[in-house]
Amino acid sequence: MPDPKVMEAAVHAYVEAFAKSDAAGVAALFAPDATVEDPIGSPPHVGHDAILGFYTASMQTGAKLRLEGPVRIAGDYAAFAFSVLLHWDGSDKRVDVIDTFKFNEAGKVTEMRAYFGPTNMHGFT
Repeated sequence: MPDPKVMEAAVHAYVEAFAKSDAAGVAALFAPDATVEDPIGSPPHVGHDAILGFYTASMQTGAKLRLEGPVRIAGDYAAFAFSVLLHWDGSDKRVDVIDTFKFNEAGKVTEMRAYFGPTNMHGFT
């Protein structure tokens, strides 16, 4: 079982890497064969190179993350609510998201899933 402190620290490192637009820092949190499904239902990004590419593109929007409450740890999963804040097309936007990270024994993320939909997107027309 991964250490809950390591899991929570990984979530905070994820948020901090977004603040610095550090896609490589985010990708380093993932295991080599990890998957990212963002949002749920979209084709997953599989493997380190695909994950790095996904986060590089995501950060080009200037998005910043703000945690909305504590990180929840259950077994080898961490779940956390947060807001994605960005300035796009001349106005501020917000997306309310819940992510889950599944961790391996080494404390690396093996699966990320993002839960949000149209009702969670504010300021978009």
